[in-house]
Amino acid sequence: MNILLKNHLKLHFVVLLYGFTAILGKLITLPAPQMVWYRMFIAFVVLGGFIWLKKIPLNIGHRQILKIMGVGLVVAFHWITFFHAVKISNVSVTLGCMASTTLFASFLEPILFRKRIKWLEVLIGLLIIGGLYLIFQFELSYWKGIITALISAFLAGLFTVLNKYFIDKHHPVTISFYEMISGFISIGIFLVITDVLPANLLKPNTSDIIFLLILGIACTAYAFVVAVDVMKILSAYSVVLAINMEPVYGILLAFLFFGQSELMSMGFYLGTIVILAAVFLHPILEKKFIKQ
Repeated sequence: MNILLKNHLKLHFVVLLYGFTAILGKLITLPAPQMVWYRMFIAFVVLGGFIWLKKIPLNIGHRQILKIMGVGLVVAFHWITFFHAVKISNVSVTLGCMASTTLFASFLEPILFRKRIKWLEVLIGLLIIGGLYLIFQFELSYWKGIITALISAFLAGLFTVLNKYFIDKHHPVTISFYEMISGFISIGIFLVITDVLPANLLKPNTSDIIFLLILGIACTAYAFVVAVDVMKILSAYSVVLAINMEPVYGILLAFLFFGQSELMSMGFYLGTIVILAAVFLHPILEKKFIKQ
């Protein structure tokens, strides 16, 4: 098989796994904080094993580690709000709103790093807002899930932008390892304070354990390592386009797993198409204008 095609297939499999996380969020009976606590624990153990096998350096300085662990808190809150949105609405609504992550990232990057806001990103942002308006207009019964998913999308945009600061300095797996530890510890402290740990935390049923292992190993640790690996062959442009397919794969999987409960109004699908079209147009137009 052609090496380029092989890496494209691996990348799309990873994106499929990303979309599948929302399905697992619906299938796992644990509340969102406990679910994310387990996910981050499993992921950091698996990533730790990978780091040990590959001899990836972990000693990057105390100050850098603390900063990365701060980003890990953002990742933890992003995942908690994401899974909570799935539970109080459904997979389709959550993933439709999560497509707005690009909008938040486009505005957060110039604010945090004092860069000029690009007119193209403003235009794409307006299109995404139009798509979100359509979703709100036709799916008002899910308003709590929509708002929670938008908070999650904002946090996803925030940690994506913050990670850009570290990605050029440190190995991506090292960054993710410290973020997983940070989230695991911080959620654990929260659960102790709220008297959840350990009484109600350590009682997942058999199906929950299986789904949590899939979530932590396949959809988090494995997916992350493979995503980093394919970037050695594929362009950043190809990777961004493929990752934009996550809501599409997730919504299709949701209908396959949950049937009629995931069937939405035409207005919802129109809004989601507008958002996805804007997200896909962004790298295409950006590439065109950069060439000029």
